[in-house]
Amino acid sequence: MILKNTESRSTVVKSDLVDRVYEKVGFTRQEAVEAVETLLNEIKSVLAKGESVRISRFASFNLRDKSARNARNPKTGEPIEIRSRRVLTFKPSRQLLDATNQYSDEQSDS
Repeated sequence: MILKNTESRSTVVKSDLVDRVYEKVGFTRQEAVEAVETLLNEIKSVLAKGESVRISRFASFNLRDKSARNARNPKTGEPIEIRSRRVLTFKPSRQLLDATNQYSDEQSDS
């Protein structure tokens, strides 16, 4: 899946996804905006509740609690404490990894 406007930049933005849904699914542009927004809001909502999200054949989004730890400021050498926090991790599926590696291989062959 190659999105338009990606030749000039290396980041796909939400409007690129909306355009792709509009073209592929046949929604009106407004319906495509609502579909993408709804999907992203649902993922955010589930993660905000502390639950994980697993999208089969794509990836998993998991929350991990990291405990507080001691570290040093690399500039001054001063000891600091890093507070405990919750972090979001992204783990791509095997299919996604294979697809990205296949795309990379095709690009290097050109």
